[in-house]
Amino acid sequence: TISNSVDEMMIPPMTKRTRHCNEENEDKFSDLPDCVLIHILSFLNTKNAVGTCILSTRWKHLWKRIPTLTLHCSDFSTLRSFDKFVSSILSLRDDSIVLHSLDFDRNGSVESRLLKKVANYVFSHNVKLRRLGIDVKGDICHILPCISSCQTLTSLKLSVSPKGRYNYEKTLFPKSLNLPMLTYLHLGNFAFCAGGDGPIEPFSAFNRLNGLVIDNCTVKDTQILCISSETLVSLTMRNHSFDFYRIELSAPSLCTFAFIGTPYQMLCGRHLNAIKQVNIDAEMLANYTEPPMILLSWLIDLANIKSLTVSASTLQVLSLIPDFLKDKLSFLRSLKSLKVKLKPLAYGLSMTLKTDKLEKALKAGSELSSPIPDGIVDFLLQNSPSTDVDIADCSRFDDSFDQLPPISSSLFPQFLQPSSQEHVMDDLHQRIQQLKKVVLLTKQYLHLAKEEITRERDELLALKGHMMRLSKTLDALEQQMHMAMNLWQ
Repeated sequence: TISNSVDEMMIPPMTKRTRHCNEENEDKFSDLPDCVLIHILSFLNTKNAVGTCILSTRWKHLWKRIPTLTLHCSDFSTLRSFDKFVSSILSLRDDSIVLHSLDFDRNGSVESRLLKKVANYVFSHNVKLRRLGIDVKGDICHILPCISSCQTLTSLKLSVSPKGRYNYEKTLFPKSLNLPMLTYLHLGNFAFCAGGDGPIEPFSAFNRLNGLVIDNCTVKDTQILCISSETLVSLTMRNHSFDFYRIELSAPSLCTFAFIGTPYQMLCGRHLNAIKQVNIDAEMLANYTEPPMILLSWLIDLANIKSLTVSASTLQVLSLIPDFLKDKLSFLRSLKSLKVKLKPLAYGLSMTLKTDKLEKALKAGSELSSPIPDGIVDFLLQNSPSTDVDIADCSRFDDSFDQLPPISSSLFPQFLQPSSQEHVMDDLHQRIQQLKKVVLLTKQYLHLAKEEITRERDELLALKGHMMRLSKTLDALEQQMHMAMNLWQ
């Protein structure tokens, strides 16, 4: 039966020691009413919540009455076991219990049958649904009706990618999404499409929006994305694409801006000076020979910020701007707090920096410079010398940059994504030239690294693996070019 299949997946064999421990601990919970126990279980992911049914007969069916469902494939060893678990949970859960929250996250292309089952369950249990999260590779038409019907939603996290292992297209964002109670919106892998000649304004209908996250999204048929909201307080962006477009901010209440990735989008608007807190974790792709000047323009335009949190990689990108430290800029005059966080560099920026600095170090007979470029902190504080400075040595970011899930620093899928340009041949030629620069850069670093006696052998082996991937990616692009030429003829 379905019930037995869930038990087999979730309930490990109970040893004598386990029984003994359960008997000792049972009295600690025996006086608590069911509503309290269910409230405690609602903070667990659904897999762990179901697992509590081994504690005693009283706990056997408590999980069926939990008002939250957190279904993440990362909690399972295989996608097949995850799909089976999800289907069983939706069948066995007590239908009389109101659903307050559902979070469904599955890697890889999801079967339409399972996606429809999740969507139909949301549609039939949406009377008091407050939070909804769906992160899948599938057809948005299966889930859009259920989202539109959730008029009580206050939080929506939606990431929908087209099916296919090598499909890097974006899903078109729906234009008629009416969610009157929504205060938090997190969108991933969407393309905002213009309906006419004017700019795109996809968020103007959300009259209560307080927090917005735009995660690897782009624009289509225009170069302007307008973020218009009277209530928006926090804006977070992550970008690892080649797309350049302008973001016009019309958000008088906006006070916090966070960015992760490669800064290639211009910020403009009369409300930039209202932003008081900025968090930036910038990178630079290895195929770009020049650092993005947009990063510097952000710091200049965000004139009234009081708190700035940056990663060491952000400072490294700034340091690559020619003669950057020689300029005297009228910026950051109101700064009260500067926090620098150290973390491992992404592959693209690491290759650029290592080649440049290792070559200089070998010539000068000196060691590599520190993670924070010399003089750059003082440069940022030139107009606010009394600013409090905090340098945190950490392997990953904590509160300031945890608003988004981790992302791979691999640049290879970016090269192989379908061309969005009208002139496909020109686009493919440009990508091939860019990738050849990466290959030359990596080869140069490998040659230099062999001359440095302190270079670890494991790093050289890892870089040789990168070279193999670079070569395969270059071969794939050249095959695309060859096929395109044949079609053109």
